[in-house]
Amino acid sequence: MEKYIIVIGGVISGVGKGVATASIGRILQEYGYSVIGIKIDPYINYDAGTLRPTEHGEVWVTDDGGEIDQDLGNYERFLNINIPKKNNITTGQIYSRVIQNERAGEYLGKTVQFIPHIPNEIKSRIRESAKGYDITLIEVGGTVGDYENIPFLFAIKGMEREIGKENVIYVLITYLPIPSHIEEMKTKPTQQAIKLLSQNGIIPDIILCRGIQKLDEIRRKKIETYANIKREYVISAPDIKLLYEIPLNFESEHLGEKILEKLCLKPKKMPDWKMWMEKLDNIKSPDKRIKIGMIGKYLENGDYSLKDVYISINEALIHAGARLKIGIDIEWIDSGKLKAQNSKLKTLERYDGIIIPGGFGIKGIEGKILAIKYARENKIPFLGLCLGMQLSVVEYARNVAGLTGAYTTEIDKNTQFPVVDILPSQKKIIESSRYGGTMRLGAYAANLKKDSLVYSLYEKQGRIESDMAQDLSADRIGKVSNQFVIERHRHRFEVNPKFVNILQDKGLVFSGWHIRSDGTKLMEFLELKDHPFFVATQSHPEFKSRFLHPAPLFLGFVEACTKKLKVKSK
Repeated sequence: MEKYIIVIGGVISGVGKGVATASIGRILQEYGYSVIGIKIDPYINYDAGTLRPTEHGEVWVTDDGGEIDQDLGNYERFLNINIPKKNNITTGQIYSRVIQNERAGEYLGKTVQFIPHIPNEIKSRIRESAKGYDITLIEVGGTVGDYENIPFLFAIKGMEREIGKENVIYVLITYLPIPSHIEEMKTKPTQQAIKLLSQNGIIPDIILCRGIQKLDEIRRKKIETYANIKREYVISAPDIKLLYEIPLNFESEHLGEKILEKLCLKPKKMPDWKMWMEKLDNIKSPDKRIKIGMIGKYLENGDYSLKDVYISINEALIHAGARLKIGIDIEWIDSGKLKAQNSKLKTLERYDGIIIPGGFGIKGIEGKILAIKYARENKIPFLGLCLGMQLSVVEYARNVAGLTGAYTTEIDKNTQFPVVDILPSQKKIIESSRYGGTMRLGAYAANLKKDSLVYSLYEKQGRIESDMAQDLSADRIGKVSNQFVIERHRHRFEVNPKFVNILQDKGLVFSGWHIRSDGTKLMEFLELKDHPFFVATQSHPEFKSRFLHPAPLFLGFVEACTKKLKVKSK
């Protein structure tokens, strides 16, 4: 019988439901169970692809081309599995499918209503995503009091009735504030969350109490009395500096055993946290620290700064640092404030490495190009991701290849040298107003140049593929050699094939490419030979980085930054 753990947030959003869900999943894996995660997003958007990064955070991309809430990234990083796009369920998807079914006559003339058709569609999607796994974790986005969550809670309660309460448990994640004027942890918001949840017929089995400080016994007793659950199921979840400590913090209160008990399960094996703890120790006590300049543009949201826009890059750096025992200090630089010959640009020299992440639109583009030029000329380790690769091509074309005014047509449609452009086949799709079909989304295979730095980095980490990747469609595989790599993409513009030979003749090395079924060669990786580390990729390797299995390009980049640190020290 399938087993489900429903994770629901109370009081406020942003208290770490995604990381808590991922941590519970990791704990259950350590007890020998196969686990999968599902994220429910109650917004009416069909997916996260059209949401502003400064409003919603990073858009996570799956192997099969889903544009998903960033919490799926936490699931993959903790669980070390690839999760498909069907595991993100939105209100928009549910209503869209029900309406499509009605138009197709699949309800056989019945009146289509909220009940039973909407809950039935939700349950159907949950069960489809849960197939083949021992335990399925379902994170319900938002908070328990949100109107838009009602259909999902109703459906989940109905599923509990169908399969039995012994197969479903509810985990409430709540927040206990400490108002500064009284300096006392307050349980009243948690009590209100429990009350709201009970209005949906749900009583939490386990309560995770988030807060600045650890939960004390007085507060634990209060919650026990109000929620009518034993105090051992009220778990303290105080703020922790490192995300990857959370599973161990939960296990200090035997959360895994308590969950298995509630689900009428026994451990299949005893947990082994040795490797996990070793990596944590490397982060806490590194041999040395490096300073990385992250040059982005999605940093401001009103009076606040939103770093979640680049959360996967941040985590990929941490993963590499944990492997190499290197501490990572990231400084965020607004590319819009970088100008030629100003003091801000010259301060880039103090960084051990520079990263240009992905992005869309004109804002801050010239500042990024200046930063790339500075990193290239001053031998600062550089890693360009997606847009970072495209702008690396623009910079090299302008300043080395002599193509003055070279640009991407995303910014200047009339540039004389469109070194980055939308391909002719994509333009035809745009002309028919099918913009979604022009985006390269999901995992694509790339052939690598064997004598390149990029090849050596992937080979060293055992990431060179030799089979034909049967889980990818033919267009994602393309035409590959016997050995290739697979990374995820999210972009519309490509390096213009017309300029590849010109740039190569001037010393730019394209070390990887995807060959489409029609023979078109799309550049995937570039590097420079006369530089300590100058690598860029059209893909997003940060989406395949895991805590115990870092991404090869990030490992190579951090190693190069460490070497620069040694030079500076001398």
